[in-house]
Amino acid sequence: MSRRLPCTAALRPHFAPAVIAWQRTHGRHDLPWQRSREPYHVWLSEIMLQQTQVSTVLAYYERFLQRFPDVRALARAGSDEVMAAWSGLGYYSRARNLHRCAQVVVDEHGGQFPRTAQALAELPGIGRSTAAAIAAFCFGERAAILDGNVKRVLTRVLGFDEDLAQARHERALWEEATSLLPEQDMTAYTQGLMDLGATVCTARSPRCSHCPVQAWCAARAEGRPEAYPVHTRKLRRSRREHWWLWLEHEGRVWLQPRPAHGVWAGLHSLPEYDSEAALQADWPGPLIPWPSISHALTHFDWLLHPRQCVLHGPEPRPPGPGQWVAYEALADWGLPAPLRKLLASRGPV
Repeated sequence: MSRRLPCTAALRPHFAPAVIAWQRTHGRHDLPWQRSREPYHVWLSEIMLQQTQVSTVLAYYERFLQRFPDVRALARAGSDEVMAAWSGLGYYSRARNLHRCAQVVVDEHGGQFPRTAQALAELPGIGRSTAAAIAAFCFGERAAILDGNVKRVLTRVLGFDEDLAQARHERALWEEATSLLPEQDMTAYTQGLMDLGATVCTARSPRCSHCPVQAWCAARAEGRPEAYPVHTRKLRRSRREHWWLWLEHEGRVWLQPRPAHGVWAGLHSLPEYDSEAALQADWPGPLIPWPSISHALTHFDWLLHPRQCVLHGPEPRPPGPGQWVAYEALADWGLPAPLRKLLASRGPV
């Protein structure tokens, strides 16, 4: 049975005003995407910030805007160009959805983002929480957000101990979040919730003494904030192992397109094999072993073994689809982060 102390009705008069006041004094105000309420800028930042730390996004956001200054520029760009700009940021389905969303906004909405959370959530790659954030920041709509940081804040304050792995409990938390919305100051409130979760109400070692809603927080009263949120479905990690064939010829590397679905879809990479024997059966020439690469992804740990072969003479034609790409041109190609790092050890990437 859920224990909620205090009840939402008792919390409502205090929660939003405290969050808003705290955000104006202690929240983040110097992030580059906060300089504009232009929907394209806000949308881009929200997509980049999904499952990615602010410090990482800072290195990409303005560079991406320089390359694609508005939604029309992004919509007319080629997929390889978009993936190259996103390369290294991870979770590449975001980039594919970003590109598709820009095309839909241009083709179906005249280049203007819809002004409501409901309509925004119908666009590719924009979920309910992201749509609400865009609508709140850009259009002042009273719409609740519920990203990972906000779930943590609200479950702790409310003592919401239901299992969020179950859809009905997540729906109940959405209702609680909606009931706490202020009548005005949606921008400060929405940003305040995000800032609170990111800087104070952190997953480990929360700084409860710095929290503006500590007086009403059930988890603090219980002395166990780390117990929230409750989510029993645990991620099962697996392990994969593959071999990379790194072919080089006259300052160029052979790259193949990744499959349309799955890990690194839409990027280019080295030919990949399930075993070293399979690689050597395809390419029996002398190979130079490079140190193995351990790469952690969301659902599995990946061990990759690069094997390099430097070719001379007439241009060879390796098996399978692909093309030779000069090292100095690799910056324009969408490459997985571990491959970009590997190739950088050989030449400019």
